[in-house]
Amino acid sequence: MKHVLIDGYNLSLEKGTGVATYARNLCREAGQLGHRVSVLYGNGAAPSRDPLLQEIAFFDEQSRARRSALRDGAAILSPRATRAMRIPMSGQVLRRQFDARLPAHDTLYNALDVFRRAHGRYHAWGQFTPVRMGDTHDAPDIAHWTYPLPVTVPGAANIYTLHDLVPLRLPYTTLDDKRRYLSLIRRIAGRADHIVTVSECSRRDIIDLAGVAPDRITNTYQSVEIPAHYRGKAEDAVAREVEGALDTGFKDYFLFWGSIEPKKNVGRMVEAYLASGVTTPLVIVGARAWRSEEELKLLDTLSARKERGAKAARRGRIIQLPYAPFSLLVSLIRGAKAALFPSLYEGFGLPVLEAMALGTPVLCSDTASLPEVAGGAAWQVDPYDTAQIAEGIRILDADADLRAELSAKGPVQAELFSAERYRARLASLYERVS
Repeated sequence: MKHVLIDGYNLSLEKGTGVATYARNLCREAGQLGHRVSVLYGNGAAPSRDPLLQEIAFFDEQSRARRSALRDGAAILSPRATRAMRIPMSGQVLRRQFDARLPAHDTLYNALDVFRRAHGRYHAWGQFTPVRMGDTHDAPDIAHWTYPLPVTVPGAANIYTLHDLVPLRLPYTTLDDKRRYLSLIRRIAGRADHIVTVSECSRRDIIDLAGVAPDRITNTYQSVEIPAHYRGKAEDAVAREVEGALDTGFKDYFLFWGSIEPKKNVGRMVEAYLASGVTTPLVIVGARAWRSEEELKLLDTLSARKERGAKAARRGRIIQLPYAPFSLLVSLIRGAKAALFPSLYEGFGLPVLEAMALGTPVLCSDTASLPEVAGGAAWQVDPYDTAQIAEGIRILDADADLRAELSAKGPVQAELFSAERYRARLASLYERVS
């Protein structure tokens, strides 16, 4: 049994991300392999010598150390390692509210603002931030960083998951400082004990753009674990949830879910949907992110015209939800006529796998990693060709036999990315690096 430390960088975000899902699955599967799993957070919770106050501060989102430019500067300049303190779990704090947010773990650690300060230190000096456990006898064997972070644990095997290189491949779709991003990726590639990624497409990108030797990078793919009580919920119960949330019928809408940002190609999807002429509603579940106003420009324009009393066009309606809790999202996926995911680029594409696992037909892109994930179990389109996306929507809307075929193929394809297969790949990786 090994001690595996996994970062909580994305796990601490208020809204979930694909990387947070990856980290959550990684924690669970590492534990299933029998390893001891610790999670390192970088909250701004004020440190204390009192164990009870440490526990309270960790769960009190309002209790944060006052950020000080002087203190931040001292941390960035200091050559000393950052100390990670174990968070006591005495049970005095009633933490059931956090059960759905906390990953599977044996131990939680927190190092004050470590990730934010580490980025500052790297940008100022080009140096990685070393982290040591407060319990010196409790050092991990493996530190698995789920994001490109300039952080390292001395003495451990440090491995870094690079999900994709979208900021370099599609620089116009992200806000990253590309010069800094490329510098950090190259430094990680040079000093990591091993690099992990989630598709063969991403593996090729990392080898070509970051110069990583092929034998120093492993593709473990990903898995998705949807709890049985969500997957097995009776269809009539799912139909009631769908009707209550959307005011539309079971299997009578198309569904997209994810952040509304340039690489998701929502703008072309909306344009294609409107051009398709179908009357089946389109449901978009996702928060507006960077440049979302451009992605939804057409939809916002139509909404404004409708509010001014313009005659509605003869087409289906578009329903927007900024957020859906996971339990409702699973029901929305199960209740959809088809899932639409014409993304420009994905390192993996978890929504495609989620939909297939639930037996929902999928329309997705024929680019990047998505053909690896979807195989022959989805209707694939050129994401830059609006007419082709529209034709795919029309076909899926009209052809019940095709939908039934894709619905049957989806779970079979999803099994290639089962938790068991992912666990076996992870076991092999950890055995090699430690």
